[in-house]
Amino acid sequence: MKTIRLSPIIRRITANNSNMFTGPGTNSYLLGDQEISIIDPGPALIDHIDDLISISGSYLKQIIITHTHPDHSPGASILKEKLGIPILGLTTESSLERDEPIDIDQQISHGDFIQTNEYTLEVIHTPGHASNHLCYLLKEENILFTGDHIMQGSTVVIAPPDGNMTEYLHSLNLLKEYNISKIAPGHGELIHDPIKIIDSIIEHRLGREKKVLEKLNKIGPSTIDELIIEVYDDVSAILHPIAKWSLEAHLIKLNENKKVAKNRQLYSVVE
Repeated sequence: MKTIRLSPIIRRITANNSNMFTGPGTNSYLLGDQEISIIDPGPALIDHIDDLISISGSYLKQIIITHTHPDHSPGASILKEKLGIPILGLTTESSLERDEPIDIDQQISHGDFIQTNEYTLEVIHTPGHASNHLCYLLKEENILFTGDHIMQGSTVVIAPPDGNMTEYLHSLNLLKEYNISKIAPGHGELIHDPIKIIDSIIEHRLGREKKVLEKLNKIGPSTIDELIIEVYDDVSAILHPIAKWSLEAHLIKLNENKKVAKNRQLYSVVE
């Protein structure tokens, strides 16, 4: 168990679930010392849950989740069963259809505040990666917990139908309205220069969208399987099955904006 003190308020412990989706593993964040909240207890790994309990002891007050994907939230149910503490988060109709059910005790939404005597979190709804995705801004230190909305060293997979590229870009732009000093991602290390990073992600996504249109203009009506080779020619073919989700999300956005037409399995540029 390796606990890292990131600030006077924040400690981090990373779950042992490293893979191509999670990078070094899922970060669980412990806030406070006397009224501890855990942001994202991670997957249902008993050793990780026991470590969180060992660190927090009887001071653990509540569990806060960014979204209900299997690498971020299943540990919440185990903690709740062991300690009888509440789970805070958001469910949507789409997330209920896609994800394993979690018994959330307190539904929270955009603009809410989670307050203790030690710290305050502002809730920011950031759909895109997931319809029920929330980020949390620690007001005392202006550190933003981003779950899978922004990850360190990797782009985020946008997998329809719960994932939505239009909403993802809107949520990124929304974050630029807040005073953010650092980003504490769900995977990886603290991110400095948050606005620069957010702008680079937006630029990357819009660049990929532009490439979709350029390739469709060049090769004509194409299936996703044909497009993935052209549009993601800068990405290892091993990752193409994963990249196809984000490509589909781009195509849905372009179709909604009437820039791309879909006829059965074929996509083409709208003249």
